[in-house]
Amino acid sequence: MGALEDKVAVITGAGRGIGRSVALMMAEEGAKVVVNDPGVGPDGAGTDDGPADQVLAEITKAGGTAAANHDTVATADGGEAIIKTAVDKFGRIDILVNNAGILRDRMIFNMSEDEWDTVIAVHLKGHFNCTKPASVLMRQQRYGRIINYSSESGLWGNAGQANYGAAKSAIAGFTRVVARELGRYGVTCNAIAPRAATRLTATVPQNRPGTEQQRAQATAGAPPPGGVGMLDADWVAPMTVHLATDGAWNVNGQIFHVYGGTVAVLQHPTPWRTIFKPGMWTLDELSAQVPGLLAGTKNPTPPPADLDVPGREATAGEPATA
Repeated sequence: MGALEDKVAVITGAGRGIGRSVALMMAEEGAKVVVNDPGVGPDGAGTDDGPADQVLAEITKAGGTAAANHDTVATADGGEAIIKTAVDKFGRIDILVNNAGILRDRMIFNMSEDEWDTVIAVHLKGHFNCTKPASVLMRQQRYGRIINYSSESGLWGNAGQANYGAAKSAIAGFTRVVARELGRYGVTCNAIAPRAATRLTATVPQNRPGTEQQRAQATAGAPPPGGVGMLDADWVAPMTVHLATDGAWNVNGQIFHVYGGTVAVLQHPTPWRTIFKPGMWTLDELSAQVPGLLAGTKNPTPPPADLDVPGREATAGEPATA
């Protein structure tokens, strides 16, 4: 018997990439799967039933049980319809994987309001739009598993992705809040910040300022990925499926960094170094103390040496700070 036998799972954005890998593995483990994907392009344009229908066909051919859904996560009606598909087809929902995503990368000084709003709508609001109706049912049945997807860009930052990074960072916070709200009802909520080669990551220039620093920080203390296919989307699926099992009943409110053979649990934001005085700080006092507070930190993108930066000479020799 599979680890998810008789469970009902909804995976958004399951027509390609990580979502597809998760859908196939959950079906293999015995879950009845709702394969959601409107078939949009990497930037959210267009629609195509093909990706979701193809994954449905793969699951069915392998002897699994699934249903396709082509609604968007970006609207409340779409989120309701996605969850309703699970209930109409299979009678309940046990697992929700919020995976759907798009990219509309632009430097902040060039980004349009539409580029901001569209990405936020799919990622951050999309998580809410599906989690809200799913949580109502999970709370009633006193059981559920919600797995969200954050990102390295949200946790460490990546130039050109203010919209995407803001949404993915917010999803980490969303995960911790939902975990606190639903834990008492037997529902867990965790998040994965994955790294995998997908059609979305293929659109991100690897020479973009900050990309190397972001990845260096993200993998600090962890062995580098190696071996054939270790950045394939399939490598992210096992941890996602694990979080959906009964055995993960006490894993709640955690953020995991998953890539290749690496699974890292990330420390929640916590004070690292503190300065204190029993009273209000003056500007002169802070000017003297803050450099020491930030010793050992690094500006992720310092100004070039030939740029005339006011204040640079006054702090010459002090540690570079973020």
